[in-house]
Amino acid sequence: MVEEGMKAPEFTLLNAREEEVSLGDYAGTWLVLYFYPKDSTSGCTREALDFSDLKGEFAKRGARVVGISPDSPASHRSFIEKENLAISLLSDPEKKVLRAYGAWGIKKNYGKEYEGVVRSTFIISPEGEVKGVWRNVRVRSKRKTCEVLHAATVLEKLETLIS
Repeated sequence: MVEEGMKAPEFTLLNAREEEVSLGDYAGTWLVLYFYPKDSTSGCTREALDFSDLKGEFAKRGARVVGISPDSPASHRSFIEKENLAISLLSDPEKKVLRAYGAWGIKKNYGKEYEGVVRSTFIISPEGEVKGVWRNVRVRSKRKTCEVLHAATVLEKLETLIS
């Protein structure tokens, strides 16, 4: 399981345009890598939109945002077009990268256990070191006075890392 301080596991996956994208393509830049279960579902759509809305803020800090799920490049293409997403999505149908990052595992729902994507986010430094880890992510958390977006929490952590 990937933890802070570790070297980020290498990967090469297809994006929505069916082009190969590797971790090495992001060398020299900060990378926010998030794993999500399924395109066009309510929580995954909110998360993708939240990261898309903050893309400019991440970019100002020298960071790129990339989502990974088991969905196909064609599914990603449709999701990006339908929701007008501003982030890149990568396809991991064999779940190799999901497993390497510890984002695939046993989940429970209504008392039943099954394997699935464990919603997770990682901040990777320009040198390829994992600097931030979130597991079992809640896309939005309600507080007494507001709603906290996971994407905003990740942005705040990034700010502390670069300052």
